[in-house]
Amino acid sequence: DNCTGCGACVDAYPYEAKILEEISERRKEVTITVNHEKYSVPERITVLRALELTGFKVLTFKEEGEPSEKEILAPCRTGGCWSCEVIINGELKPSCVTPVEEGMAIITDREEIEKSEPKRIVSNFQGHAVGGVGTPYWLKPRSFSCGFIEVVCFAHGCILRCPTCQNWAIAYSAAEDPLSPRDAARVMSYERGRYGVDRMAISGGESTLNRRWLLGFLRELKNLNRDERARIHVDTNAVVLTPGYIDELVIAGATDVGADIKALELDTFIRITGIRDRELAKKLLDNEWKAVKYLIENADKMFIGIGIPYNEALISLDEVYQIGERIARWSPDVQVCAIDYRPAFRKMEIRKPNYEDMQKVKVVLEDSGLRCVICQTEFGIIGP
Repeated sequence: DNCTGCGACVDAYPYEAKILEEISERRKEVTITVNHEKYSVPERITVLRALELTGFKVLTFKEEGEPSEKEILAPCRTGGCWSCEVIINGELKPSCVTPVEEGMAIITDREEIEKSEPKRIVSNFQGHAVGGVGTPYWLKPRSFSCGFIEVVCFAHGCILRCPTCQNWAIAYSAAEDPLSPRDAARVMSYERGRYGVDRMAISGGESTLNRRWLLGFLRELKNLNRDERARIHVDTNAVVLTPGYIDELVIAGATDVGADIKALELDTFIRITGIRDRELAKKLLDNEWKAVKYLIENADKMFIGIGIPYNEALISLDEVYQIGERIARWSPDVQVCAIDYRPAFRKMEIRKPNYEDMQKVKVVLEDSGLRCVICQTEFGIIGP
């Protein structure tokens, strides 16, 4: 009876165990104010939907710049990233999962919003034994060990809907309390000291969705960790990164970036990411490649690692070769990590790539012209 139709629970359930069914019914109207103007909207909808009904354009992706006065950017739609933040009754809230209520006062003005510290849900601060795509290969253990090479936290919310998502319980969850950049940086810095490491990483979900929050988090981390040994690692699927955003990440404190390339072909990208809107998928795929090219061109400013997925049910070795070939044209020496995509979330029926499968992937990528290839396997890493 209280369902707002936001769809967050549908995205979060494995095996597509929940579906969103549209029913026609007459709903009571509630009165709200948006930027001090009164509107009547149906009850049991989200604030985001109410804003759409009152004339706002809701965006999943914006190639560059901030949303305009009548636009709301809502990339995750599950309440994790808080990119769609608005002021509701004087408090910052995510509009995508907050239900409208009678008498609710909503402010969308960016100047007013930015007077408050940004928030997003970040959790699972912990030691990491193997690092990520953007962790230099010489730091990675050859086999699984009990030691740690970095500490990591996981940002909730993701623009993608990957059916093999390993972190789906984080990516599509909004159950934790949100943190400000300062609070998250303090926890991360404490964990760095507790684990005795120099590397601090943020993964997800998708870490780059809430630009204001992430830049603030990096600045706070940099301020709290001023020693020369400190490294700040951003792990990303790169689909929302732009040259301007990448430059801001570096200025804010990012020293290492691990970026995934999900595919070369659009159909493969759709299969791997679960994005069913072909127009949106095309934009994200194109943007991902542009971002990776810019990262490689600016590798003198930060350490760059590129991730490529592999599972025979999702992507062919021929396409993996073509991805490697394109990257090698830009830089044959950039670190490339092939990731064994395993049965998880909504793709439990696929076969896990074995050690021999990943050895073949390594050979294919090296044949494409790449010189620094590592492969993630069930027994640790291979290479370079």
